[in-house]
Amino acid sequence: MRVKQRLELVDKIARELEATYDASDIDVFLDHFFIEIPRGVVPNSKRLYVKYALEKASAETIMLMADELDVRIPSLPSFSAVPPKNWEKTDSFRLFISHLAIHKDKAKRMKDTLAPYHIASFVAHEDINPTLEWQKEIERALATMDAMLSIHTKGFSESVWTQQEIGYALGRGVRVIALNIDELPRGFISKDQAVLRRGRDASEISEEVVALLTNDAATKTRMAEVRANHQKVENGDIPF
Repeated sequence: MRVKQRLELVDKIARELEATYDASDIDVFLDHFFIEIPRGVVPNSKRLYVKYALEKASAETIMLMADELDVRIPSLPSFSAVPPKNWEKTDSFRLFISHLAIHKDKAKRMKDTLAPYHIASFVAHEDINPTLEWQKEIERALATMDAMLSIHTKGFSESVWTQQEIGYALGRGVRVIALNIDELPRGFISKDQAVLRRGRDASEISEEVVALLTNDAATKTRMAEVRANHQKVENGDIPF
């Protein structure tokens, strides 16, 4: 986390807490995140009190607090979000698979065939724990994905949900790879050549998707980083 980002986010958290809670509730909120309550400090405002309390907080804690308060930094759309549960402990490439619910089997098949390439895919109808708020998990995945694969089956362009997912990706400047199963991509992503099925199975299509991610200017650095990290583990080249 860059210093500028940290300062901006801490300030937004402090302002949100000041506007929403009284002093005792702020202490409860801070304690929930294991933040030590400042003792012997009497700042001029609740905002300064919070900023003082967060001076030594970890970046992860600050992001969790921001997520709890729905605090966002418009210029840094992915910064203030924490990943969904299935991405919390992965260092693989994060791929969001946008699909219609009735075709979740195709999304699941793509996820499975991409996994050997160290690509961790997010498939909404499979990766959300029933006890979690589903929409927030989807938003977290969209905010922390490295790229998106959209599976264009019949009716995809008419779905409000899939179109919002595409719009989110484009707004973040994230690479979107469109897979044409039986519907042409429409709207802004139609200008790019879609991946065509051409009678191929998921494993064959995955090879093309991996090639695109490996060579695209927006994703090749991240793909190379992921590959290098996994090669170190596989070769036993782990720092002692």
